[in-house]
Amino acid sequence: MPQGQPSVVPDDGLTTRQRRQRPLVVVHTGIGKGKSTAAFGLALRAWNQGWPIGVFQFVKSAKWKVGEENALRVLGASGEGGSVAWHKMGEGWSWVQRDAQTDNEEKAREGWEQVKRDLAAQTYRLYVLDEFAYPMHWGWVDTDEVVEVLRNRPGTQHVVITGRNAPARLVDLADLVTDMSKVKHPMDAGQKGQKGIEW
Repeated sequence: MPQGQPSVVPDDGLTTRQRRQRPLVVVHTGIGKGKSTAAFGLALRAWNQGWPIGVFQFVKSAKWKVGEENALRVLGASGEGGSVAWHKMGEGWSWVQRDAQTDNEEKAREGWEQVKRDLAAQTYRLYVLDEFAYPMHWGWVDTDEVVEVLRNRPGTQHVVITGRNAPARLVDLADLVTDMSKVKHPMDAGQKGQKGIEW
């Protein structure tokens, strides 16, 4: 394991081990591709450590079959690593906000209520809140409440949130933030998404 030296050592009273073990809030945002993919990569690492994983997909259609879901479900059922629970709440595409979003708003709020219950019960060690930046950005879920709940979550629960336009208050709270920027994408040249790359 790399033994990098931190540029700053906080005066927080924690030992190096305690600081290393503290739970993280991770945000993958920006207009580039790979936000969810990176979060599912973390889920693979968590599975390998034997951690229980909760995936909550906000906004993306429940009918959309993503490869990561199938792979993580198979791994979770294998009995070799951590368990995997997968929850879908969306009815439409994450990057397009349609005018009639009443169902999506309600499902996003229901999903957030379930996440809050699971955090309080310490159900999972890793939470992947896929596309959750959108419900906050669109005002469906209160960002201040999300920040407060995440700040005060018990135990050693890591939370990864993906989606464009992550609110500034969430970014400020997060321990690790990656902004995926786009340099080039096949869709810019009129090519539609393809199996094995987009899903």
